[in-house]
Amino acid sequence: MEDGTVLRADVFRPTDDGRHPVIMTHGPYAKGLEFAEGYPGMWGLLSAKYPDAVAGSTNKYQNWETADPEKWVPDGYVCVRVDSRGAGRSPGHLDIFSAQETRDYYECIEWAGTQAWSNGKVGLLGISYYAVNQWQVAALRPPHLAAICPWEGASDHYREFARHGGILNVFTSVWFPVQVSAVQHGVGERGARNPNTGEPVAGPDTWPAAELVAHRTDSVAELRARPYYDEFYRERSAELEKITVPVLSAANWGMTSTPAATSRATPASPRNTSGWKSTALSTSPSSKPTTASRCRSGSSDTSSPARTPAGTSSRPCSSTSGTSTGASSCARSTNGRSPGPSGPRCTWTRGAGR
Repeated sequence: MEDGTVLRADVFRPTDDGRHPVIMTHGPYAKGLEFAEGYPGMWGLLSAKYPDAVAGSTNKYQNWETADPEKWVPDGYVCVRVDSRGAGRSPGHLDIFSAQETRDYYECIEWAGTQAWSNGKVGLLGISYYAVNQWQVAALRPPHLAAICPWEGASDHYREFARHGGILNVFTSVWFPVQVSAVQHGVGERGARNPNTGEPVAGPDTWPAAELVAHRTDSVAELRARPYYDEFYRERSAELEKITVPVLSAANWGMTSTPAATSRATPASPRNTSGWKSTALSTSPSSKPTTASRCRSGSSDTSSPARTPAGTSSRPCSSTSGTSTGASSCARSTNGRSPGPSGPRCTWTRGAGR
């Protein structure tokens, strides 16, 4: 980033030497936290009610509210997931929806738009948090941003997120410790592990509790202390009139203003927090499905030919765990509800960069 901070990203891309459009997310939920193990309740509902959403993929790279690379890479896209400043594998001070975080997102888009594997068109696609910050960064007009697809994301931090009608919404007080600070950078060995790499999803550092507190803004206290619209809310609200790229937006009306409603709507925590259900992630790779190819991990090649349904393409893909990020015009569900091949051949490599 501009101040020298390095943000970590996972990059999933076709293995050819071509230049491809990019689909990007940037946020605090830990890019390495596997959906099925981090949010078992929500995963169970999704797979039971919408089996087409999880079909045609090993789902080993599925991540909360982001695009499944096994659905998009075979169609020629690069999927980039960035851990925002202070979250997951990215060091720094965690301050959700802040101007600094939005500026970081701008720089990630520009990074992705200029990589050798990018065609210069970066699109944004994600749900909730990953939708809110699309509105914010699009208003900054990054030159390589091509389109945004925010699913269920507020644009006014005061009226739509924190204090609808002036009344404090308690959602943040329940959501933040369960889904954000639980995967803050520095939780390290006390938290979940990435089942594909075996690494802590919120590391590599493991900090004492006091240091974690010092490295994050107390968002709950800030909202309680600010009953009226001020600069805090202003910098976290999108200037919609400045957005010039194409937009496909899906909206909803969330029932999250009471503790009971919030507890029904929030998935299980990846670790035990405030009495919520605890789910520990396995450090071993997920089992190999029979309908999709296996992937190379590091230097060990265990790939096998992909079996693809008639009429679909099977483009090989690779994933690079590196540093910053990027995605192009998009209009499909982030949880892969569009049909896709049984599974691409993948390469998992690790890189670095800014």
